[in-house]
Amino acid sequence: MKTTMKVSWKGKMAFETKIGKHSFLMDAAEENGGENKGPRPKPLMMAALAGCTGMDVVSILKKMRVEIDSFDLQIEGELTEEHPKHYKAMHLVYIFKGKDLPLDKLEKAVSLSQDQYCGVSASYKKAMQVTYEIKNHAKN
Repeated sequence: MKTTMKVSWKGKMAFETKIGKHSFLMDAAEENGGENKGPRPKPLMMAALAGCTGMDVVSILKKMRVEIDSFDLQIEGELTEEHPKHYKAMHLVYIFKGKDLPLDKLEKAVSLSQDQYCGVSASYKKAMQVTYEIKNHAKN
């Protein structure tokens, strides 16, 4: 299955794209010739990973009948020093809050996402190290 996307230059360093019904602009910072009108492409890679695995985990926990009050992901990317600068590692922290959250089910949901379902993670693991940890802030 192929996916096609059009990305159009909008002057200076800005590029616009449309994903589904959602248009957005990517741009460089002023010091790099842009106008800071949108996010940079590399951080969008981090957002894609967090969004992909996050959606998986929410779906899996729902099927497991685990009710969470809140769920956040923190992600850290480590860039190389040399050009072309690229991510050599990403680390995810899954932060769950809720009442009586079973750690084994949280671990299972995250593991299933990372090992079987998240296509972004699968792609990134071919190019860099992807690690994670779970923080369970259960209320008793």
